[in-house]
Amino acid sequence: MEETTTSSVLVEVCTDAGRFGALAPEWRRLHARCRTATPFQSHAWLHSWWLSYGVNGRLRVVLVRRNGELVAAAPLMLTYRPYRVLVGLGGAISDYKDVLLDDTCAAEAAHALVTAVRETARGALVDLREVRPSGAAELLHTHWPGARASLPDSACLELPSAPMDELLTRLAANRAQRVRAKLRKIDALGVTERAVPVAEVPSTLEALLSLHQMQWRGRGVTREHVRPRFADHLTRSVRQMVADGEAVVTEFRLEDRVVAVDLTLRAPSLTGAYLYGAHPGLRARKVDVATLLLRSCTRTAHPSSVLSLLRGNEPYKHHWRPEPTLNQRYLLAGRARWTPLLWWCVGYARVRGRVAGGVRRVRGWRGAWKRRNAST
Repeated sequence: MEETTTSSVLVEVCTDAGRFGALAPEWRRLHARCRTATPFQSHAWLHSWWLSYGVNGRLRVVLVRRNGELVAAAPLMLTYRPYRVLVGLGGAISDYKDVLLDDTCAAEAAHALVTAVRETARGALVDLREVRPSGAAELLHTHWPGARASLPDSACLELPSAPMDELLTRLAANRAQRVRAKLRKIDALGVTERAVPVAEVPSTLEALLSLHQMQWRGRGVTREHVRPRFADHLTRSVRQMVADGEAVVTEFRLEDRVVAVDLTLRAPSLTGAYLYGAHPGLRARKVDVATLLLRSCTRTAHPSSVLSLLRGNEPYKHHWRPEPTLNQRYLLAGRARWTPLLWWCVGYARVRGRVAGGVRRVRGWRGAWKRRNAST
């Protein structure tokens, strides 16, 4: 842990997991005062992620306090690619990454955090990925005195936080009618749902992961979702997040059997439909699982938030006419000698983006060709 002081501003770089864990109370207060914060910047999520995925000696959580109160935080870690890079905590399992800035002094906190991050970076490039549009890290990029660049990152889809009846007005009349019929069928079958209390979270998440594997069997489940470290992280973080009101675990039953479990992450600005597991038998009974889950999410979302369908461009998400948003990637050079590397990273990312776009177009053409031939 390193500390530096400028007038009433104290900067600390936390490099110890135990010290990081002890920051929970003041981190929660800062999270609540940062309007752009998502559930993936909660202390419970980030600290748990570090315990499951972190590498000893690499933690670099930059903290700024003013008059003893935490007003800015950058949850970072050191990696090698093979060059030295500071990246955000959360890894590939986190749909959004960002820093935290106190809304009451955002500009001042951002200036102090820029200075602290530059000093922490020293001989490293700073690479902040998957920042939601207008995220707090945008201010770091704006105030950064050295070489900097911004790039588009992953696409996410968002709906307004509204009751199901209001979301149905976004659809064409015939599609809305079909969705209402699906909801009536779900209710007629007797599918029930309940929010799981904290004490039952571990066992219910175990059921979620089991159902998740079952529903993807034979179709290529995401490999990380079947690893013990992911289960450990999910259980540890979500149990605390449910206690703090930052997550809701919903259990669905049919004929007194658990047939689906949904995990929704919550923050005042954003509610995210993160992960679910559903028994394949539901589809055999003509239950539209996506409709079932979306209705549940609308009931648990913060009224002032948006409902994010998170990353992924699956066709079923577009049925609801969501608004597409594009996460941002910010590259920051702490020293002038890192400027060539920064621009090399920008060029490499753009080439990869063009190649990936070409692959998607070819797959789209191939899929359309197969569908056309199948219909003849």
